[in-house]
Amino acid sequence: MTTRTTMLLSLLGLALLLPERVHADAAPSPQPISIYLDGQRLQPETRPLNISGTVLVPMRGLFEAQGAELSWNNASKTVTAVKGGTALTYTLGSSTALLNGKTTQLTVPGQLSQGYSMIPLRFVSEALGSQVSWEPASGSVLISSAAAYETTVTWGVNLRSTPEAGSSATSQSLLPAGSKVHVIREVDALWLEVRTADHVRGYVSSKPKFTDYRSPSLLQKQGEAVINEGRKYLNTPYEFGASPEQTDTFDCSSFVKRVFGDTLGIELPRVSYDQAQEGRKISLDELRTGDLLFFTARGLDVGHVAIYAGNNRILHTYSKEQGVHMEDFSSKWKQRFVTARRIL
Repeated sequence: MTTRTTMLLSLLGLALLLPERVHADAAPSPQPISIYLDGQRLQPETRPLNISGTVLVPMRGLFEAQGAELSWNNASKTVTAVKGGTALTYTLGSSTALLNGKTTQLTVPGQLSQGYSMIPLRFVSEALGSQVSWEPASGSVLISSAAAYETTVTWGVNLRSTPEAGSSATSQSLLPAGSKVHVIREVDALWLEVRTADHVRGYVSSKPKFTDYRSPSLLQKQGEAVINEGRKYLNTPYEFGASPEQTDTFDCSSFVKRVFGDTLGIELPRVSYDQAQEGRKISLDELRTGDLLFFTARGLDVGHVAIYAGNNRILHTYSKEQGVHMEDFSSKWKQRFVTARRIL
């Protein structure tokens, strides 16, 4: 397995010590159990065993999905897993394991079942530094891996109970600038599900102002969100010098300023010449949705701006006949092209 996604999809085993009142002492588990690792649904290749309230499934995927390197001695049926400074050695069928050289007791020993080497989820996950919880209402196992807190909050941001800013989304706390979070998943262009250093899960805005989190997939989603916002104004009349404080009319730069501000909270300068100084310069073969394109116009070196919409299309406004519209990034525009800038 070469990627985290491959490991997640090939996850073979998980086990959890669950409340005895919820599960019978039988195997396999009578009802499917939903299992999530850092918010992503996992699909074990075989149904878990439920033994006296402990759920077991095949072990290799469980170790690898949580970042452990594995070695297996088939003769002795012994697995050794190493992750960072943690080393775990376990022999199938034994009621104890060695965790960093110290003997540790298992609630239920691992076993062979239907060709799979089954091992307890909670024991393995917690040995590797993850947290495991059980949600009885949904019948779900939640594993929070011991991930690095790689994302920095750059502007104080609310940690919310749901991915929305309305009154129904309770603010759990205010995360100050400089605090660290682990991004569990990208909900959409505007929200991230995160875990704080004190293990609280919630949602924060993914707008560039608030964190330093960037990924190709998020940037693509945000570029598409900019285009979708801009499309709301298709056919809006063109007016040179239009005020950016209203949306009844636009010129090229007031349109770009408005769309980026409303969608992602990015405050661009008012005129295209100054907008052409923002972000970083890119070449035409690097273009992705949401990049800005600048052109000569009205005798100026930079007198027009458009948003690249993907698939060799641009979104902009420059004439009273067309207003805000989409068109091909054709040769007539490429002849007037000056520079491309990446804002996201």
